[in-house]
Amino acid sequence: MNNERAKILIVDDDAMNRVVLSDLLADEYDIIEAKDGDEAIEILEKMAKEITLVLLDMVMPGCDGLQVLEVMNEREWIKGTPVVMISAETSSPHVEKAFSLGVTDFIYRPFDQMVVQNRVRNTIGLYVKQMQLSELVTDKIYERTRNSDMLISILSHIVEFRNGESGQHVLHIKKITDILLRALLKRTQEYNFTEDEIGTIATASSMHDIGKITIPDEILNKPGKLTKEEFDIMKQHSMNGANMLEAIQFFKNEPLMKYAYEICRWHHERWDGHGYPDGLIENAIPISAQVVSVADVYDALTSERCYKKAFTHEKALEMIRNNECGVFNPLLLECLNDVADILPKELNDQRTSKLSDADFAKIARSIFESTEDETDNIIYEQYMTEHKKSEFFRSLQHGVAFEYTYEPSVLKLNAKNTKALSFPKTMVEPENNPEFWNIFGRENWDEFAKLLHDPQLNNDSFIFNSDMRIKGEKRPCKIKVQQSWNRHDPENPELISVYGCVEFF
Repeated sequence: MNNERAKILIVDDDAMNRVVLSDLLADEYDIIEAKDGDEAIEILEKMAKEITLVLLDMVMPGCDGLQVLEVMNEREWIKGTPVVMISAETSSPHVEKAFSLGVTDFIYRPFDQMVVQNRVRNTIGLYVKQMQLSELVTDKIYERTRNSDMLISILSHIVEFRNGESGQHVLHIKKITDILLRALLKRTQEYNFTEDEIGTIATASSMHDIGKITIPDEILNKPGKLTKEEFDIMKQHSMNGANMLEAIQFFKNEPLMKYAYEICRWHHERWDGHGYPDGLIENAIPISAQVVSVADVYDALTSERCYKKAFTHEKALEMIRNNECGVFNPLLLECLNDVADILPKELNDQRTSKLSDADFAKIARSIFESTEDETDNIIYEQYMTEHKKSEFFRSLQHGVAFEYTYEPSVLKLNAKNTKALSFPKTMVEPENNPEFWNIFGRENWDEFAKLLHDPQLNNDSFIFNSDMRIKGEKRPCKIKVQQSWNRHDPENPELISVYGCVEFF
């Protein structure tokens, strides 16, 4: 057992504040002090991996707390070191900015001994549990699925949590990649893939877009054309995904991970060097990435997306041959022509293979749940919660989608709906914000809040009829709500978050 004490970095330009905080925490933790933001950055450069928590003053001369957070994000220290902000500043823009930069919690001056000690203790405890959970999830997925069809089913649903059409897209890419690889073997003796290698590459193709989980929702699901700035952010997904895979130590040297890295990083490269992220030319691009690149473009063209209608099979082939989606390896274009007649039927058959909710639950349980390890049960419950949330939002046809989380209290609206409501996209502590009450009104709030906290509701969901004031006009509406509970203590279930949709009559 490791008895080394956690290290806390206190960053505050006021020496008295540092003394007070140090006195409150020194019995449990080793304290390091920095008198300003610049000194904090110097300390983090030397020992970021050793520091368990940063207590960071927001307002300081020179480099202030928000600037320190920006540096921590740029250098990725924020991923390994939680930050609790010290502030007397409660204005919404500053708080929202801090949360957007990764702050975990706030401590306000004047300091309250119990609040400081509990929030520090809880933040460190939560961070440790999150790290353990992350390691366990990664371990379970790669230990129990490795190179199997079950991995394809699970990954297609994981991506689908963020991007509604991607579940089928992942399955299609696997099928098209398999077909093109077999056509390639018939065309040339340059590649001597075995049956196992074809299966491994096809399986690895399912991870081609896994980096999209790092792209903001408003860009990933934007219905119109992306701006240059937005497209630059979108292009980061290939490198982000490759970095994520490279960081996984489990089975790092196995062929599956090698091919997955190649595909993830280079499936947007083009034969003439005009792709990204590295501008590779011709056969400098690994053949695995080249094949998935063709498969990706074909399925994207023939599938309906939030920003376009589906093109016909014939039109998609024409566009690819005419280099309208970038220049591809001429040999692979010949392979595409060879299999053109069978692709539509193969993908139509694939569409019928999507997992039912019952099958999904069975697979998820087989991966995550164990009667011997309570932590596995927690992983399974969280995984199923995300699936339930995904299915809920996918079922919506219209209306204003929202999500509300407790601790901290944050209301998030779907980006495309914020203008219609004259509402900010994110609102911290909405119950203390006049803008929130101007729209929702207080008339039905008590009844609505009572229903929210009723753990006996069937399937944790309900519909509430109310009205809202939109641009000064009172409009009737219904609010469809789905709750997410922590039920580890059956006697005292805890409401974690609420997500739903407002539909106006």
